[in-house]
Amino acid sequence: MGYRNVLVAVALSPDSQRLVNKAVSIVRPYDGRISLITLTTEPEMYSSYAAPMLGDLRSVLQEEAQLFMEELAVNSDYPIEKRSVVHGEFADSLAYFCRQHHIDLVICGNHSASLMNKFSCSAARLINTSTVDVLIVPL
Repeated sequence: MGYRNVLVAVALSPDSQRLVNKAVSIVRPYDGRISLITLTTEPEMYSSYAAPMLGDLRSVLQEEAQLFMEELAVNSDYPIEKRSVVHGEFADSLAYFCRQHHIDLVICGNHSASLMNKFSCSAARLINTSTVDVLIVPL
């Protein structure tokens, strides 16, 4: 059984290309689909004094994420079906996207070096609550 609908959770980091390349290697034999998703921080977290500029900051963060995912798609040499920027809690956003788009595998990376951090990484909640397979790639 091959995975045919893969979601790659990317961060705005060069390491994300490795995750996309991994997804391509998994779905290519089955002509599967790849979607990208990234989580942006809410600008309200930066400063309560910058209220007039928050709208601009939100659109800048959104545009930066979209441009980054476009670059990942171009460098993947494989069609990327969807590119989504979400806000909020990582695991909840991924779970919702998986249900809405019938995802059968989520790929995400882990930058943690120590054993304890690997078990408490941000993907731990996703692993515990996911209804689809999750592949954690060490970066």
